Amino acid sequence: MLKLMASFGVTLLLLAGCSEKEQQNVMEEVGQAKVVNEAEVIAQNLNAPWAIEKIENTFFITERTGAIVKIQDDKMARQKVQLKQHLSTAPEAGLLGFVLAPDFANSNQAFAYYTYEKGSKQFNRIVLLQLENDVWYEEKVLVDEIPSGTYHHGGRLKIGPDSKLYATAGDASNPKHAQDKASLAGKILRLNLDGSIPDDNPFNHSYVFSYGHRNPQGLTWKADGKMYATEHGQSANDEVNEIQAGKNYGWPIIEGSEQQQGLVTPLFTSGASTTWAPSGMASDNGELYVAALRGTAILAFHLQTNEVREIINNVGRIRDVWIEGDTLYWITNNTDGRGQASKADDRLFKLEL
Repeated sequence: MLKLMASFGVTLLLLAGCSEKEQQNVMEEVGQAKVVNEAEVIAQNLNAPWAIEKIENTFFITERTGAIVKIQDDKMARQKVQLKQHLSTAPEAGLLGFVLAPDFANSNQAFAYYTYEKGSKQFNRIVLLQLENDVWYEEKVLVDEIPSGTYHHGGRLKIGPDSKLYATAGDASNPKHAQDKASLAGKILRLNLDGSIPDDNPFNHSYVFSYGHRNPQGLTWKADGKMYATEHGQSANDEVNEIQAGKNYGWPIIEGSEQQQGLVTPLFTSGASTTWAPSGMASDNGELYVAALRGTAILAFHLQTNEVREIINNVGRIRDVWIEGDTLYWITNNTDGRGQASKADDRLFKLEL
């Protein structure tokens, strides 16, 4: 195993309802503390990795360019993915979200979210994949023609504690989509594992679970079943939201700490002068661990004290996180065209919390 010395920073932020001046006052009072710990590099030379999945001692990591990397017992193998549509190479697009089926050990199936080109247009779709002889085949389309623009594809997939499949969909670079409940863009979607619409979804005959999102890229649940999502703001005003069925999260009417009746203001926001570009997230012991791309850190948001700790801050852009027991895993995203890649990038890291 390679070893990396990773430094930790500790900061404190306020809830979104507080002003930027109040946030700044607290930052000045608290200052910063530094400690040092070791992080192991489990794998390297990944190509714009996007999502982490893990079962027992095996990792599966999607690469935006259209492969799934299997890492087992310190051995890395790049598995081909045979898709039925032409994978998009647009910025932020490609093979994105990935989650193993609950019965993967027997079925060798998983779910994936990818962006594809169709003539002069492009869309996102959610599909069922079948693994055969180290090749993943697109077996079935669950949801198709999720709008996709130049940017803002969303792309995160997770199976919730209710055994439903959830997906984040960006506004496809068209803010109007986010408030249009007839559009799948700018939404968090919820579906049965066979692709059908759950009877208890908040809107009849619709995959839409929540709306008013700009570019949500992270999903997680606490042990009590509460659901949370991360969202990219417009240049700043990034968000961490508690997600509830049928709620409107405001974009493009409000953002950041702005408030309006009937619209949900986030639990945490980066404010108008700071950006995190938050992506994947995980939950553990009352904290939300969030991968930050432009923030180049892992941020831990404490839901009781409102404290925000900066965990890892010296490995560049971070795309996704995974927590298992007392161990934190994460993938960097320095080869996505926006980072400064080193020879070994991108990498999968491990740290004992």
